[in-house]
Order: sequence, then structure tokens, then C-alpha cells
Amino acid sequence: MTETNPITRERITATEAVIRPFVRRTPLVKADMADFGLPPGPLTFKLELLQHSGSFKVRGAFANLLLRKPPPAGVVAASGGNHGVAVAYAAHRLGVPVTIFLPDVASPAKQERIKAYGAQLMIAGSLYADALKASQSHIERTGAMPIHAFDQAETLLGQGSVGLELEQDAPEIDTLLVAVGGGGLIGGIAAWYGRKIRIVAVEPEAAPTLHTALKAGRPVDAPAGGVAADSLAPRRVGELNFPIARDNVADVVLVTDDAIRQAQEALWSNLRLVTEPGGAAAFAALLSGRYKPQAGERVAILLCGANTTAVNFGS
Repeated sequence: MTETNPITRERITATEAVIRPFVRRTPLVKADMADFGLPPGPLTFKLELLQHSGSFKVRGAFANLLLRKPPPAGVVAASGGNHGVAVAYAAHRLGVPVTIFLPDVASPAKQERIKAYGAQLMIAGSLYADALKASQSHIERTGAMPIHAFDQAETLLGQGSVGLELEQDAPEIDTLLVAVGGGGLIGGIAAWYGRKIRIVAVEPEAAPTLHTALKAGRPVDAPAGGVAADSLAPRRVGELNFPIARDNVADVVLVTDDAIRQAQEALWSNLRLVTEPGGAAAFAALLSGRYKPQAGERVAILLCGANTTAVNFGS
């Protein structure tokens, strides 16, 4: 991380104080890897899926609305789903007009939540990139303030508050597994921790955005598909978070769609936690053996989203 990086521990701490009245301090669940048929070892889950609006994204949404000044035209966001839900929720709480652009792959659960918060919902194309392009045209027409899902300093500062909470509540952890789409979450968390712990990025094989960027040495287009396409497939990582991840993320692990589904089922069967595919991706790396901890390693998993209509997975 360079000295010019705007995402610092000091700024994350200040942002956390601003958004604190509007976000939940999400709990931890302590378990053992043996509970899931893995070699025994301590396991901590950070339940960000219990956050307002159903994902961590609301932290960055409130950071944007509270640290910036929305114009009379309101705000606009493009999203695979969760960012749109979060911005719609935050704008509703603060009385700000909001328009959300989604691709048609966004789950019905996310579309319905956005409409329930009173946002204007627009469907544009089949990928996040299509929704982003349509939102940019809307901004040019109306003068609305854009709230980027991951490539905006305030977004990263808000997401970094997850790291602040986790360090305070689970200071003993050695390793944290985090799902990656555009990289706002892992960028904020990695800016908070630096190299204090081992941060492992987890991506679907069908949407390897950070993996592809690190291989190329810069953000570049990557495939954008798979079962978690409505949350982990933005085509490329953000310019702001790429150098943070490059300098502080220890490894990138790719998981299959089947592994993600199995992780969803295991979380429901063992902990009665309902996660969307993107929310279970980080756990899929551990459960499938794509990430294998050392003996005695104290691993934490960030469960980052629960906006799905699936409830019991047949069990």
C-alpha cells in the first residue's frame, strides 16, 4: 500500500463512527471444523449476512450518503443486486431519492427488496457492466450522484468497518477468508488489517476477477458468470482496491459452483444459516479443500450475504 492510498485505518475508524447509528454490529458464531467433516480446528463465522438489507453492502451505502452531499436529483447505483438493495435501504432511511439499475440476472428476492424500499428499479442488460453503463447515462441526464458498488473511496471505507469489528471481537484469528466480486469488501478489510493476518480472497471459477487482475498486474476484464453472478461477477475489480489487494491479500482461491452450493447446504444443515451463493463462497473454499489450513490455524469466514428466496435446501 502506498502513502497516497486514501483507505487508511484512521479514515475507516472515523467512517465507522459516522455510520455506527445506522448499521448493525454483526455477531460471531464459534464452531469447529470437525462439525463440517474437516480436520478439527477452531472456526469463526462473521455473520454479516444479518446486516440491514441482507449484506455488508449497507456499510458502504451509508458511508456514501453521510460523507458526501447528495444533490436534489438524489442518488443512483448500478448493482448485481446486493449493493442496489443496500443503497435503496440507506436512501429510504435518510429520505434521499434513489434509482437502482440491475441486470436481468439479479435474483427476484433482491429486486423485490429494492422495490419495497421505495426505489425506482430499472433492469438493464444481462451483466453488471450493462447496468453500470445504463446508470451512467442516467447520471448524465439527471445530475444524480453515483454510488459505486466498489470503486469509490467512501464505499471501501464503509466496508472496512467489517475488519474493525472483527479485529475487536476476534483478535485471535490468524486467517480470514473473504468472497470477492468487485473487491470493495476485501479492499476495505485488507486496508484495515494490512498484513496483520492472512487474508485469503475467494472467487468463483466462473468469475475470477481478482485472480485475473493479479495475473495481469492490473484490473482487466474477466469472465462474469456462474451461480453467484448476481453478486460476484462485475467483470473487473476496482482501480482503488486493486493495489490494496495486491499488497495485502495473501492468496486467491477459486471455487466451483457445486462447491458453493454444497457450502450453502452445509451452513443450513449445521448452523441453520441461509446464505445466497455469493455469501457462501468464502466457506466453499474451506469446505471443498481449496483452502487447507495448517494445524492449529485459527480461521475466520465472512458470510457476507443472505438475499435469496431459498430457505431449506431440501433438508
